Amino acid sequence: MRRPVRIGVGGPVGSGKTALLDCLCKSMRDRYQLAVVTNDIREDASINFEAMAEMQQRFPNLDILFLESGGDNLAASFSPELVDASIYVIDVAGGDKVPRKGGPGITRSDLLVINKTDLAPYVGADLNVMDRDSRMMRGAKPFVFTNLKTRHGVDEVVTWIRRDLLFEN
Repeated sequence: MRRPVRIGVGGPVGSGKTALLDCLCKSMRDRYQLAVVTNDIREDASINFEAMAEMQQRFPNLDILFLESGGDNLAASFSPELVDASIYVIDVAGGDKVPRKGGPGITRSDLLVINKTDLAPYVGADLNVMDRDSRMMRGAKPFVFTNLKTRHGVDEVVTWIRRDLLFEN
């Protein structure tokens, strides 16, 4: 039994983690065997290990296993030991200062998703500032702007998964 690529998806409550997973699953389900395990960050990590192991046993041909972890602030995320790579989702409604505030999700995630770009003019967030600060805080690590309601940016996330995690051309 081969082990699927395990991708963690974390971020503050309401940032769009579930919406991102919905878009990714719909975009990738025709080509890959996918599963999602959701959890509450306050739960014991051993529960997550058991749930992931059960999914891998029940579905031995899984290509990708997503682990969605709820968080309540910029520092909250899941245990990195659970996954091969992590995606951290923030939204522009928190303001354009969020990337420069840093925190483990911003600085350590393998991919940063900045969601709800359509709200920027309504909350006074400058996407150029978020772009600049994301580059400053993340260095060479990638980030993507998305509007998951319109699926803008989803293809970029899928491309990142295929190229950087599944090692496809």
